Amino acid sequence: MQDNSKKPDGVERLQAFLAHAGVASRRASEKIILDGRVSVNGAVVTELGTKVGPGDKVFLDGKPVFAETAKRYVLLNKPVGYVCSMSDEKGRPVAAELLKDKYSERLYNVGRLDMFSCGLIIFTNDGEFAKTLSHPSAEIEKEYVVDTSLPLPRGLAEDFAKGMRVDGVFYKAKSARELNSHRMAVVLLEGKNREIRRVFESREAAIKRLCRVRIGNININEMAPGQSRDLEQFEVDELLGQATTHEL
Repeated sequence: MQDNSKKPDGVERLQAFLAHAGVASRRASEKIILDGRVSVNGAVVTELGTKVGPGDKVFLDGKPVFAETAKRYVLLNKPVGYVCSMSDEKGRPVAAELLKDKYSERLYNVGRLDMFSCGLIIFTNDGEFAKTLSHPSAEIEKEYVVDTSLPLPRGLAEDFAKGMRVDGVFYKAKSARELNSHRMAVVLLEGKNREIRRVFESREAAIKRLCRVRIGNININEMAPGQSRDLEQFEVDELLGQATTHEL
């Protein structure tokens, strides 16, 4: 969805400015404004329609808030037990919380991993980057290693690579190969919701561990669970290059 809150001259709604500056989500920023915690050019503002521009001085609880200018691209090895959303109504741990002590910017996850899966996920404050990588036509490879409690069903890897229909939905891996009797490597391009889990469940193959180990040109290497790092510029460029070759 295109963000139309910011005009070409840099003027935008106050709640959008606060969100872009990493203060809080736009909805949470609205409450902060209504609570009288924000001032613009020395005057407390409680109107949600207030607009601010590059020359305005914005303060929250007496402390200056600056427009976010630096673009961040962060790789996180998400541990099991964390959800990929900016907040969770059930009170479960949120993956973005693992980055708060290291980054002041408000970062959004690009794509998702379910709560019980672990591995690589990218966070960014660059909307265009996130939009490009998330587009179904981007076809960025994502590689997973799947461990099962019991031996892998015969022919599952071959069937997944050829394409399978489960409950009326067609699933097809770019590649799937057995690493041993209890482990399979799967490469997906689009990655439908819970695709690997649904394919394995259809063959009664109980998954013990599901980990994303690669996104495009970026591998998990020695990253420990919960560890994060900034992507190098060449890694960002290569990811965008892989995506834009498919004429988004």
